[in-house]
Amino acid sequence: MANTVTSIKRIGITERRTANNRARKSRIKGAIKVMRKHLADKNVTEATKHLPALFSIVDRGAKWGVIKKNSADRYKSRLSRRLKALAA
Repeated sequence: MANTVTSIKRIGITERRTANNRARKSRIKGAIKVMRKHLADKNVTEATKHLPALFSIVDRGAKWGVIKKNSADRYKSRLSRRLKALAA
């Protein structure tokens, strides 16, 4: 158990950051799931509309450190490649 004032404060900060990161990661996963559903349904117009918003969410997640930059780039690359193939 934490004894000092600073260690008690750090526990609170860690809990808040953990909650924020969980929410952010959940938001990223949800956006990717929606995009994958559009691609599976072969709904090119909806997927095209959703792509910029998805890129924004994924990039912000990488900026915040919720996911790594390479993971963000990989998600964006794979999903945009699938959209491009579907549109052709």
